[in-house]
Amino acid sequence: MTRVIGLLGGTFDPIHNGHLRLALECASTAGFTQTHLIPAHLPPLRPPPIASAAQRLRMVELATAGDDNLCADPIDIVRAGPSYTVDTLTALRREAAAESLCLILGRDAFLKLRAWRHWDQILDLAHLVIAARPGQGDAGTDPVLQQLQERHGVTDPAALRRHAAGCILPITIPALDISATCIRQSIAAGRSVHFLLPEPVIQFIQQEALYRNPT
Repeated sequence: MTRVIGLLGGTFDPIHNGHLRLALECASTAGFTQTHLIPAHLPPLRPPPIASAAQRLRMVELATAGDDNLCADPIDIVRAGPSYTVDTLTALRREAAAESLCLILGRDAFLKLRAWRHWDQILDLAHLVIAARPGQGDAGTDPVLQQLQERHGVTDPAALRRHAAGCILPITIPALDISATCIRQSIAAGRSVHFLLPEPVIQFIQQEALYRNPT
């Protein structure tokens, strides 16, 4: 049976319950066998993370511990340097030539796809699962991305199992308005962040004295 692997990348600075719910909602809807959460070593399109690569990987490990359907994947941390998605997918494809790889993107991230390095190679390497919140439509999609969706779009998650790459599956997920920026600001201000991220992650942040300065 073909395995269908979900891939959720991010800085995870820190990882929080919004990330975890996104991973689980996509896995349930799209039928993932397992979902890999991949912390970036150095995100190329945003400011450098505050926590170190090792600290962020550890937080992802703590957040996913005990859930066999989620795992922390250190591929970008081990490779170091800027974490370009096309490089990550190329490396994963070498390891899993016959498996279905499904890159999870929020709708906002998909709308910025053409700013990515070698963005036009992404669908040769993986499927795209585009997660949108209720009421979040297609406004802002440029004609090239619109044509891409029309050409590669599917509505049946089973298509992800029939092919190793090349499909775009849009799904709707419940809104869970949590951001790493707000969590960092809350920690810096001395406010509680309980129920926004897993307790083991909160304990690690306290032990490492992370995010105590405003950002």
